[in-house]
Amino acid sequence: MFLQLFWTYLKIGTFTLGGGYAMLPLIQREVVDSKHWLDEEEFLNMIALAQAAPGLIAVNSAIFIGWRIGGWKGICGAILGAVLPSFLIILAIAMLFSEWKELPAVEAVFKGIRPAVVALIAAPLVKMARAAKISWLTLLIPVTAALAIWLLHVNPVWVILATILITLGVVAIAERRKQ
Repeated sequence: MFLQLFWTYLKIGTFTLGGGYAMLPLIQREVVDSKHWLDEEEFLNMIALAQAAPGLIAVNSAIFIGWRIGGWKGICGAILGAVLPSFLIILAIAMLFSEWKELPAVEAVFKGIRPAVVALIAAPLVKMARAAKISWLTLLIPVTAALAIWLLHVNPVWVILATILITLGVVAIAERRKQ
C-alpha cells in the first residue's frame, strides 16, 4: 500500500500548480472516483478535517487518506509522494530563479499561470459547495468572513472563533426547538 499511495500522491503533486487547494480535484478523482478508497461524504469530511488541522491541506489529506488506507506505512507513502515533487521543483526554481526572474518569458509564464491556478482552486470549491448542500444562507457565512478580513482587517482568528461560537449557538437553538 506504501507504493500505491506514494505513486498516487506523487502523480498529483507533480502535475498540480497552485498548492494544496488546486490538488483537491485531482485527489478526489484518484481516491474517490478512480480507486474508491473513500466515498464522496468521507472525502468532504476529510477536507473539513484537513482544513481545520494546522499545516498544509495536501499533507493533512495525505495523512488522513494514508492512515485510512494503509496505516503508518500509508501515511509515509502518501506524505512522501505529496511533498517530494514540490520540494524538488521549489529547489530547482530557487537555484535558477534568481538568474532568470528578469527574463520577459519567465514573467509571461507566471502571469499566464495565475488564471489557471484560480480556476483550479475555484472548481473544487463549487463542487464541494454543491455536495455539502450549501444554501444562500450558509453562503453568507464565508462571504461575511472574507469581507470582515479583507475590508475591516479583522484578524482571521477572531473570525474563526466567532464562527464557531455562532454555529454552536445556532445548533443549540435548533436542538432546543426539536425537544
